Amino acid sequence: MSRWGNLSTEGRAALKLLFKANRRLNKAYLLKESFAQLWDYRSPIWALRFFYQWRNALRWQRLDPFERFAQMVAIHWDGIEAYCHEENKVPLGFVEGLNNKIRAIQRRAYGYRDEEYLRLKILTCMLPKM
Repeated sequence: MSRWGNLSTEGRAALKLLFKANRRLNKAYLLKESFAQLWDYRSPIWALRFFYQWRNALRWQRLDPFERFAQMVAIHWDGIEAYCHEENKVPLGFVEGLNNKIRAIQRRAYGYRDEEYLRLKILTCMLPKM
């Protein structure tokens, strides 16, 4: 399940041995690794083109879980297409930090009865101090 770049030398050797024993596993691993390229595209058109090529490479492999995964990606393509635009790529560290701030506000807001006030507190938590 690990990416090739994250494996140790022993892990790579073990995986190569496993690939020699099972060619379908090798194909599945290569398809999994190549799919990660989708997230690097900045143009939705090129991303869609890549996805169609990836899906065509999957066609004759008889890998049912990958087929189901490809169908799920096709169903949710509008969200993936939105991610391709540069302005929608938000660093995950920022998202995690914001989620932690929201959780802290929710813990402090235990007695609030007004959801709109809680929403206002969340929206204003990132404003600079005056």
